[in-house]
Amino acid sequence: MANAFTKHIPNTVTCFNLFSGCIACVMAFEAKYEWAMLFIVLSAIFDFFDGMLARLLHAPSAIGKEFDSLADDISFGLAPALIVFSFLKEPSLCYPAFLSGDIRNYIPYFAFVIAVFSALRLAKFNVDERQTSSFIGLPTPANTLFWGSLIVGGHSFLLEHIGVLPLLLLICLSSWIMVSEVPMFSLKFKSLGWKENKTTYIFLLGCIPLFIFLRISGFAAIIVWYIILSLFTRKSK
Repeated sequence: MANAFTKHIPNTVTCFNLFSGCIACVMAFEAKYEWAMLFIVLSAIFDFFDGMLARLLHAPSAIGKEFDSLADDISFGLAPALIVFSFLKEPSLCYPAFLSGDIRNYIPYFAFVIAVFSALRLAKFNVDERQTSSFIGLPTPANTLFWGSLIVGGHSFLLEHIGVLPLLLLICLSSWIMVSEVPMFSLKFKSLGWKENKTTYIFLLGCIPLFIFLRISGFAAIIVWYIILSLFTRKSK
């Protein structure tokens, strides 16, 4: 049992998650994408350790579970939405000719669909007892890493060659897959054997060239690789 001191440690770490997420939101709103990404990564680190510490210190609590989700909705829901919002507001982003100036002013707000579906994903995770050793739908930190690394690493390419319509479609797709019934494998190791962890080892091996050749954008490619491999392993079962 946790004592009067240790029982507060996991929630304190969650506070750091939320604090980092709030700073990430400010950086994203100011279009300081690299700084936003940095604080999102810090949030992810704190998010990993709060759950681990709760288990190690035998200090899980109902309020800790809810607090963790509330913090995650800022760090991995609002923060990525603000990154996309700021990017869609950039004047050099390519728009098709049929979209008038008035419509263009409202399009960036579509980015907040990410925040809405992230909240739905987190609420679904809290009540879904199937997601103890694997995931159903794309986890919010993975979606956040996708958007942050895509915009930080592919900023110029997105502005010059992609344009707004594919990005809007991508927002819809990533939002849907978070709340979908698509099974996603977990990266947790219960042993080091190949047979028990074949999918995880294949995933990690595939990540190496993506990161080497694409650098920061490689993280976005890694999330796509994760989704594809999850779909493939699902069909092969």
